[in-house]
Amino acid sequence: MAPSPRTSSRQDATALPSMSSTFWAFMILASLLVAYCSQLAAGTCEIVTLDRDSSQPRRTIARQTARCACRKGQIAGTTRARPACVDARIIRTKQWCDMLPCLEGEGCDLLINRSGWTCTQPGGRIKTTTVS
Repeated sequence: MAPSPRTSSRQDATALPSMSSTFWAFMILASLLVAYCSQLAAGTCEIVTLDRDSSQPRRTIARQTARCACRKGQIAGTTRARPACVDARIIRTKQWCDMLPCLEGEGCDLLINRSGWTCTQPGGRIKTTTVS
């Protein structure tokens, strides 16, 4: 004879609170969304902090920190004045202008000691970037 299924008459027998399945589906989706949004897609960067110091006349010092999720063989760098993943060879050889750091229409020149680069606008304004 087959055993009969048992049913419990206890009120505290349920493992989860009696919430609708829609509620639990929403909670699972929300937790997945939070986990997904905290990670960057491969090959992308985002600016985390940006500080500007204009205390000196005719000069602005800007410092930014970026968070990047680069692919194998890439490293965080700058392309078109925005943080980007660039070929690691550019950073190793300090050929900064190879990553196209300046805006379109600007000229790029390496600093003499290769510690950074300058972007020269057609009107003569020069932006200097140093790597530390």
